[in-house]
Amino acid sequence: MDGAEPHTPAEGEPLIGESTPDHPLYDSVVEACRSVHDPEIPVNIYDLGLIYRIAIDAEANVEVDMTLTAPGCPVAGEMPGWVADAIEPLPGVKAVNVTMVWDPPWGMDMLSDEAKLELGFM
Repeated sequence: MDGAEPHTPAEGEPLIGESTPDHPLYDSVVEACRSVHDPEIPVNIYDLGLIYRIAIDAEANVEVDMTLTAPGCPVAGEMPGWVADAIEPLPGVKAVNVTMVWDPPWGMDMLSDEAKLELGFM
């Protein structure tokens, strides 16, 4: 490591700062996340802003922190498995761990521009 302090998100800031977008597998993992949809909203979970962190280590182990639009979501118990199932088959991925987090709480401000357009908010 270079001795830099790890990024600690400010209150209300998504954990995206801890992701590893420079890893060669990162874009493939993002696309795999985009293949998973919330069954109640016609937008993929990545563009909904439900993926807070994608971290990939040197051995190609993938860690994903995600949330839901609401804690009472009927697929809360299944969604992490759907995400893991989408990522695990990617060439080069060794293992996948998906963790459900609730802080910061999800909000409409986390929608991507594509999601806002698809949902008619733009």
